[in-house]
Amino acid sequence: MQEKTITALCDALTRQQLPFVQGEPLASHTTFRIGGPAVFWCAPQDAEQLRETLRLCRENGVRVYLLGNGSNTLFDDAGFDGAVVDMRGLSQMESSDVGTDVVRITAGAGQTLGRLCSKAQALGLTGLEFACGIPGTVGGAVYMNAGAYGGEMKDVLVRCTHIDRDGKSGQLAGEDLHLTYRHSAYYDNGCIITGLELRLQPGDPEEIKAKMDDLIGRRREKQPIEYPSAGSTFKRPPGHFAGALIDQCGLRGTSVGGARVSEKHAGFVINTGGATCTDVLALCRQCREKVLAETGVELEMEIRVTE
Repeated sequence: MQEKTITALCDALTRQQLPFVQGEPLASHTTFRIGGPAVFWCAPQDAEQLRETLRLCRENGVRVYLLGNGSNTLFDDAGFDGAVVDMRGLSQMESSDVGTDVVRITAGAGQTLGRLCSKAQALGLTGLEFACGIPGTVGGAVYMNAGAYGGEMKDVLVRCTHIDRDGKSGQLAGEDLHLTYRHSAYYDNGCIITGLELRLQPGDPEEIKAKMDDLIGRRREKQPIEYPSAGSTFKRPPGHFAGALIDQCGLRGTSVGGARVSEKHAGFVINTGGATCTDVLALCRQCREKVLAETGVELEMEIRVTE
């Protein structure tokens, strides 16, 4: 990025009193613990600050990457030549009764799934148990229709609010969200999720907690959560499981630099210490090539890779 552009955006953000820093190391903001510095790190605290930050970036020709909890992102070793926008400031949560058997929870896109699940459990609301332990924000979860253990966001999501390409507010609901496996309308429409509404049902708080504890226990037993990673590395191919295919091809435990196919779950590429983006991508390429050659199945990355 040219120094003139950097100076112009710095001045504009400063004039509008919008929070930002320069040269923020991205490795400290992702669960993979990988990535160089961002030229700009912007941290809006509400939807209006987000809208204004995006407008100024657009007017100054600075590209933008939206980051939640950094749980599904791999940044380049050189960092990001643009503005990384931290969405976690949009973290409000509210609940209200809709009827005798339905309760509505609204949440900002930057709220974590962990805190949302804790709130649901404390209120005695069932339906969100599947999401406990998923280390992302609710906006990211909707964007990719996150799911686990037989549940998905589409099962509880009613509507999303967003900012469109022109900076105007809008919303999508129901079928217009186009929620399919690891996909939503937001993959294609260029809009930025700012909040969402969920519908949950009343349940027994202790039973809900017991189910959440059970699912978290299963994660700890079967997934390498003791290592930095970005969760499941590949999407589930139709009729198969990515981890099983990788294991079948003898790739469990394979390493490139500090990146390794987990011995606990072959569907995870982990950072054993000092892994680079280059290491991870080389290992993923090796897995994809061998699986394709030996099984005929083409693996698709679930991790968002940003250069």
